[in-house]
Amino acid sequence: MQLPAKIPVGVWIRVSTDDQARGESPQHHTERAKAYASLKGYDIREFYDLAGVSGKSVKDHAEAKRMLQDIKRGHIKGLIFSKLARLARNTKELLEFAETFQKQGAALISIEESFDTSTPIGLLFYTVIAAMAQWEREEIGSRVRASVSIRAKLGKPISGVAPFGYEWKDRKLVPHPEGAPIRKLAYELFLKHRRKTTVARLLNQGGFRTRDGKQWYDTTVTRILTDTSAKGIYYINRTKSLGNWKNEPKPESEWGTVHCEPLVSEETWNEVNRILDEQKKNAIRPGKRAKHLFSSLLQCQCGRRMYVLSNTPKYFCEGCKKRVPCADLEAIFLDQLKGYFSDAPRIEGYVRQAAENASAKTDLLTATSAGIAKVKEQMTKTHELYLAGAASVERFKELNAPLEERLHQLQSERVRLQAEVDVGRADTLTAQAVVQEALKLQELWPTLDLERKRQIVQSLVQSITVDVDAQRITLVFTCLPSSEETTNTQQRL
Repeated sequence: MQLPAKIPVGVWIRVSTDDQARGESPQHHTERAKAYASLKGYDIREFYDLAGVSGKSVKDHAEAKRMLQDIKRGHIKGLIFSKLARLARNTKELLEFAETFQKQGAALISIEESFDTSTPIGLLFYTVIAAMAQWEREEIGSRVRASVSIRAKLGKPISGVAPFGYEWKDRKLVPHPEGAPIRKLAYELFLKHRRKTTVARLLNQGGFRTRDGKQWYDTTVTRILTDTSAKGIYYINRTKSLGNWKNEPKPESEWGTVHCEPLVSEETWNEVNRILDEQKKNAIRPGKRAKHLFSSLLQCQCGRRMYVLSNTPKYFCEGCKKRVPCADLEAIFLDQLKGYFSDAPRIEGYVRQAAENASAKTDLLTATSAGIAKVKEQMTKTHELYLAGAASVERFKELNAPLEERLHQLQSERVRLQAEVDVGRADTLTAQAVVQEALKLQELWPTLDLERKRQIVQSLVQSITVDVDAQRITLVFTCLPSSEETTNTQQRL
């Protein structure tokens, strides 16, 4: 039986985000429902606004619960909606709505499908249409999933946020002017300190924040260090969301690859992740600061690490019980260092690397300045809220305090970076000047403290292998022109 005139009804407005993008605004659907109710003589009592809500499941939404309560208490006797897909797309929920309305003697009224569930034929039609709506949704979902896999395999962008340090521009993944320098700095800090928590602390102290404006933690640092996009390869469509912040890996056959401009060299990325894998495998907490020059670099021919015992000035291997005097090893290192810096092409490589480092510092300085401007803008908005009376004194202090702290951090970091950039510009080193300074190192070496010596060793040496029986020491430097030269850098004990 059709509802008589002046029966109280509600209007259900649910327009998805995609529909709104196509121009179907909530206001349009509201005016359409008003006009329909006016022609039918219904009295609109309530509007239920679910704009932007997915139709996959709506029964637990606050507006849906309010609507059902209004039906049960008799506040409204019917619900008007533009079409069935706007009410919901889940058949089970649609049928539950119909059963509830039938028990309460209320009707579901679709403008587009022109049915009324207060009649048997209307209820039957509703059931069929509801099933078709869910089928349509599943078909769309299937097509979307297939499209995602195909686009991923072709390396085309799909929905999702770009990795930190990058942004999508013209369907390509390109370095972000503010995030890229920060991500580069994270690699630099990790290679220097080898501690994720230290990297996070230093980034926070420098006033740098994540994309969401939050502080860095070891987990977020790990995420940006292990992501392959930094070396120029970004994998997409690797996981499937299970809801509740859980996901599962997809088959490798469904993965896609997007090539992008690398932020660090492949060698740097590999070294950082080698260290991370080793730390994870061994699960060893970082020890105390090294007290000897070649600690953590020296290994015996048998493969074990060599350490200095407290009762002897020698590096010792617990496996094969071999020993090598600390003084002898240091003398060999200095001799190798002299030869290391005598190669002009190698020094020119150093100069090029220095120029790249200077450029990276300049980019980081630019990002820091942009961060300062952004924080100041947020502080201005907060102050405007206070002046407009929209925020109390306590609320203003609560919002402004972390902004002031971050502003101070960023300003301090900018001063430090500016100084480094200025120094880099002032020092116009040539290959010849570097060689001359390197040759002086042997003379200056005895005057340097242990920490400074270790910094030099750590920056130049990748590993040192001792073969006591053959009386031979092999030094592997980090920046030799070729691997062949690296493996041949040996000297007799």
